[in-house]
Amino acid sequence: MVSVDETKNGPKDEGHATQDVSAGDSEVNETGGADFEALYEETFDKRITPGSLVTGTVVQIGTDFIMIDIGRKIDGQAPISEFLGEDGTLNCSVGQEVEVLVESINTTKGIIRLSKQKAERLKVWDDVVKASQENTYLRGRVKERIKGGLIVDIGLNAFLPSSQASLGPVSDAELESMIGRVIDVAVIKFNRKKNNVVVSHREVLEKQREENKKRLLATLAKGDVVTGKVKNIMSYGAFVDIGGIDGLLHITDMSWGKLRDPKEKVSTGQEIRVKVLEFDPETEKISLGMKQLQPDPWEGLEYRYPIGKKVPGKVTSVTNYGAFVELEDGVEGLVHISDMFWTKRMRHPSTILSEGQEVEVVVLGVDLANRRISLGLKQTMPNPWSQIRENYPEGAVVNATVKNVTDFGLFVSVDEDIDVDGLIHVSDISWDPKVKNPKELFKKGDVVKAKVLAVDPENEKFSLGIKQLQPDPWHELAMEHPVGSVVKGKITSLTDFGAFVEIRPGIEGMVHISEVSSDKISSLADVLSVGQEVEAVVLRINPDNKKIGLSIKALEEGYHRRSAPQQEKGPEKVGTNLGDLLKGFKEGKKS
Repeated sequence: MVSVDETKNGPKDEGHATQDVSAGDSEVNETGGADFEALYEETFDKRITPGSLVTGTVVQIGTDFIMIDIGRKIDGQAPISEFLGEDGTLNCSVGQEVEVLVESINTTKGIIRLSKQKAERLKVWDDVVKASQENTYLRGRVKERIKGGLIVDIGLNAFLPSSQASLGPVSDAELESMIGRVIDVAVIKFNRKKNNVVVSHREVLEKQREENKKRLLATLAKGDVVTGKVKNIMSYGAFVDIGGIDGLLHITDMSWGKLRDPKEKVSTGQEIRVKVLEFDPETEKISLGMKQLQPDPWEGLEYRYPIGKKVPGKVTSVTNYGAFVELEDGVEGLVHISDMFWTKRMRHPSTILSEGQEVEVVVLGVDLANRRISLGLKQTMPNPWSQIRENYPEGAVVNATVKNVTDFGLFVSVDEDIDVDGLIHVSDISWDPKVKNPKELFKKGDVVKAKVLAVDPENEKFSLGIKQLQPDPWHELAMEHPVGSVVKGKITSLTDFGAFVEIRPGIEGMVHISEVSSDKISSLADVLSVGQEVEAVVLRINPDNKKIGLSIKALEEGYHRRSAPQQEKGPEKVGTNLGDLLKGFKEGKKS
């Protein structure tokens, strides 16, 4: 045998029937064929024939061939190209055992041709047949992407269809990412004559998943914390593969806070840690939770957010009834529209708040049982009603700007810096009851002088009056014309029960039909007419109730001159009928 230290052209073992494989030779020298044939016939194992697999020892490395001792000191030659790695380096050495296929034996020329690649391919086919028959797996490296799938090197090129590359549908990007990976595959079908093998990675994954599922079902329990992969995402949550079994991670169990879309928290393919909330081995239904791995932010909330505390927050959503404000992760409170504005003007919350806005709010109430916290925005600002009451007390005279004119009165502003509107009711515009339509007298933008009548912060009412700046004509009339005095007026209307007499503009008294004349009257129209000027005695007058009782009959009888003047005060009546007047007249005559 040639030693490892000898050169390619150095001495050879005299006992070998072999040819020189020096660097200059592309093929062995054909001399000595007769000697080789005699030696082969005499000593070589007749079971080694073309097509046989044999194990030999590398004895010499040449430029183009590797010399391999395949037994009985008979050497064969294999192309050196079959012993080169992908990077071009030689991956064998003298003395190394290798398995080769005997391609041909030429005793005439003394040449035995060997092939390492064909030996490997033959062995691979044996493995392919065995894997197909016994349902075992082969391991290979994904080489390249081709139309319809991938090429996997299992010792020979096998075709892996796209549909068999994973448990579910795969994208082009996912197929590209598999190139270079070493994977296990199952043999689906093969054709040795056509050198064709089709394999499946999906079958391997399915079997692994089933095995994992069995192990998981035997050990899984409520409360376990496991790692899983998000398979798909729905509007109501996500399905997570926790090792062969899919569990549902509901959107409400993803975060202590509110989520609009599960994709805000998880993504397809993401590995996450989850807690088993519920597990039914019979139906294999599993409920999972993520938020349960974190402390409940509502625990001890009443201590962190006591009532009355001013805290910062972020607006998460705005509705027509208020706005939700996040105080911390998982804790949201509601600012109701009634706690946004001090005034009751109908405004939408979006006029002052927007999603994402940073705000300061005041804690108004905490309901741990229902996980609700009430917040106030207006409580962080001065109360304009308190300012109005302080700056404009009852009785104050102000200049008011008309902001709106309605059928029932005027809405006015007395201070541009205070967001409170006052109301001048139509009944407080003029003493004249005929004034019933403010739109005939005022328009938006007019400035009027008014008197503050009342400030009610609790009910948010700010009342003012214009007529109160003038004396009450009813009280003036009561002072000038007490009971028993004579007044002049014009009849404005006749009714079945009496006549109305205008004494002053806006002030009317009534003459009951029984006080018109001493004579019996069947119809007022027989003795009185609208527009007629008359004189009458004041029988009763009540300025607060705006009522005056008159008598024409008393004037005719002359009793009014001798009656003692009396005036009604409040609800009490003094000298309220003609009998009282006559009684006073007779007593005065006797004296």
